[in-house]
Amino acid sequence: MATCALTSKKRMNGHKISHSNIKTKKVFKPNIQKKRVFDIETGRFVKLAISTRALRTLNKYSLSEMISRALKS
Repeated sequence: MATCALTSKKRMNGHKISHSNIKTKKVFKPNIQKKRVFDIETGRFVKLAISTRALRTLNKYSLSEMISRALKS
């Protein structure tokens, strides 16, 4: 199952609704990408499977800040 390493986003369940309002089960998957992220503290690259939302947040905060935020929530 695709899960974000930083935000722990997973798939969601819902309904696909047709024009005639027939509801069938549908799975909404997060946009998970495999990326090499540079960790400033250790000076190394780390391979992560993260969502694109977390990738945008990584541009704003460092990797260690993102990890500490993930542990708090």
